[in-house]
Amino acid sequence: MRPIHYYMFGTGSWFLAFGIQGVMFAWLVTMVLRESPEMVGLAQMTLLLPAMLFMLVGGSYADRLGGRRMAIIAQLASVVAPLMLLVVVWLEQLTLSSMLLYAVMMGCAVAFVTPARDGLLNHVAEGRIQRTVLLTSVIQFSMQMLGFLIASLADGVGPVVILGVQAGVLAIGVFGFMRVPATTPQPLEDRPSLVQSVIEGSKTVLRHPEMRMVMLQNFAMGLFFMGSFIVTLPLLVRDVFDGSATDLGLMNATNSIGLVVTILLLLRMGDVQRQGRALILAQLVGSVVLAVAAMAASFAWFVATLFFWGACGGIAMTMSRTIMQEQAPDAQRGRVMGFYSFSFMGGGPIGALLSGYLVREFGPQMALTISASIMFVFILMVGLRSSLWRMKNEPVLANA
Repeated sequence: MRPIHYYMFGTGSWFLAFGIQGVMFAWLVTMVLRESPEMVGLAQMTLLLPAMLFMLVGGSYADRLGGRRMAIIAQLASVVAPLMLLVVVWLEQLTLSSMLLYAVMMGCAVAFVTPARDGLLNHVAEGRIQRTVLLTSVIQFSMQMLGFLIASLADGVGPVVILGVQAGVLAIGVFGFMRVPATTPQPLEDRPSLVQSVIEGSKTVLRHPEMRMVMLQNFAMGLFFMGSFIVTLPLLVRDVFDGSATDLGLMNATNSIGLVVTILLLLRMGDVQRQGRALILAQLVGSVVLAVAAMAASFAWFVATLFFWGACGGIAMTMSRTIMQEQAPDAQRGRVMGFYSFSFMGGGPIGALLSGYLVREFGPQMALTISASIMFVFILMVGLRSSLWRMKNEPVLANA
């Protein structure tokens, strides 16, 4: 097997477990514990906050120690969190505090796994970055979709079994990263301090106009789209459609199907030359589709609109990631991709808390409409005022 196959195996295991978590965490907090909208927002914010706080540190360590080593250590450590939650549920001691502890543990794991894994992508891409990003995205969302479907069985088989599967998948996935050829860490004598390393990466991103704008729209996506997805949508399923774990799994899976279908079409079409333009258009259309989902009169119509929202997300996520991968200097790829994830995760905790309060004040449907409308206006301003609309597929810092 080629290195890219082992990379895909490790990546797929992470996102399979991540898909299980996406349903299980929301189900346990919203439907088992029956927490209020504010507490649901707080719980989801706690899941995202450690990733935001430590993502830049994770990116720096990936460059300093090597992405392969960092991915192995962090993913292996992540197994502890679902095992802890499994024991708590098995002992019938589930509380919001135990969910928050799980959230902190998994959030820290995400902060170190994500930039390490993203930094390895160029190492296995064999020169075809955009195609490898697309292939990785197909694996990511296909495995997430499978994870959603597995977690949707929680009503029948119980959460202990599902959490056991999540822990096992994470442990098995470490084998994939172990078989990826080791990346070359920075020599000890050339390594800057951790603070200098983060500052160096920030200067690289901020001085590049396209990467800077990708970071900005990424933050907005975390603020308005991620917050809506992890807080408003589960509350809408619970309060408007009287949903269950199965309904949450179906909602998440349908969204992922839209993502995968779009990415497969992009693979068939070949490389997109106007990546910035595709990114902006996808975000604008996605905002409109999310507003339509808020007005859905039935669960079937609601789920159908989320398929198209996922299709827009498939374009936006792959284009933004490709832009960052192609523009990043080789020696700083872990840090640059750490900033990329940081910008998304940075908006997520605030968006989760904001979404909880919007739902409390206006109800889930109006909260979704408000988030979609603000996102539309913001992306329209980015499109009109930035160079993303005009940029072509011409990397300028790849050899810097």
